[in-house]
Amino acid sequence: MFSEKFYTWKNFRCAYEVYPTNQSNPPLLLIHPIGVGLSRFFWRRFCDAWLKTSQPNPIYNPDLLGCGASDQPRYAYYPEDWAQQLRYFIQEVVKTPVIVVCQGALLPVAITLTDIAPNLIKGLVLAGPPNWQLLSEDNSSFNQRFAWNLFDSPLGNYFYRYARRRQFLQSFSVKQLFAKPVDVDNEWLKTLQAGSANLDSRHAVFSFLSGFWRQDYSPMIAKINQPTFVVLGEQASSISRNVEIETPKQRLESYEKSFTNCQGTIIPGRNVLPYESTQDFVSVLKDWV
Repeated sequence: MFSEKFYTWKNFRCAYEVYPTNQSNPPLLLIHPIGVGLSRFFWRRFCDAWLKTSQPNPIYNPDLLGCGASDQPRYAYYPEDWAQQLRYFIQEVVKTPVIVVCQGALLPVAITLTDIAPNLIKGLVLAGPPNWQLLSEDNSSFNQRFAWNLFDSPLGNYFYRYARRRQFLQSFSVKQLFAKPVDVDNEWLKTLQAGSANLDSRHAVFSFLSGFWRQDYSPMIAKINQPTFVVLGEQASSISRNVEIETPKQRLESYEKSFTNCQGTIIPGRNVLPYESTQDFVSVLKDWV
């Protein structure tokens, strides 16, 4: 159903999938999460379910640099890097404004993309966005670089080999991502193992773990006028221990107050809604679109 295609950005080979249905409707541009073995394949369940609804919006599902079938250079990736990649992708491949559908803590990429190319973004969909505090406080750049230097070492190499073990992936997914352990299925684990087989995929993961995405995005968010739709899980939790505990309702209220043109909803699930609660996520997104 999907065919893998490639384009070149800054001499890097980057992969994507596309399923055009009706090019007169705004395409959905999917931004996958960053983590051990994660890539555009995170969205496969969503794509299959979306297409079955006969919605006319085309889907563009790219691999970010450092992930999946895209080149994976040894690089400290910042949200600005991926935002610039996606701006080029929209301009040169999609060639029409898009509705961005962003998973989890990759929201800073969507925010930065909207800031540098507002004319290319028609709307934002935030699936399981992080605790608001993580987007509204500056984090020490020294701590970020220290963490990166630690990861970008033989110690980090050994850690990644450990983290891509099936047992670790299953335990982490149960503890941090899914509402129901039974939903951490063989398909999910095999996808993560396959995606992390190339050790070079660790650079994007370590960039995320180093916290390069942790900044105060309030000034950028204040300028966003595009319609924004937030979807949170009933058991949504935080990826950081250094934030105040909040309920999903409180998190949703924070987003609705901070984005100019925002509405949202809460559905069953925890932190990876397009995968664990696919039908519910597709249903609310279809109504909003």
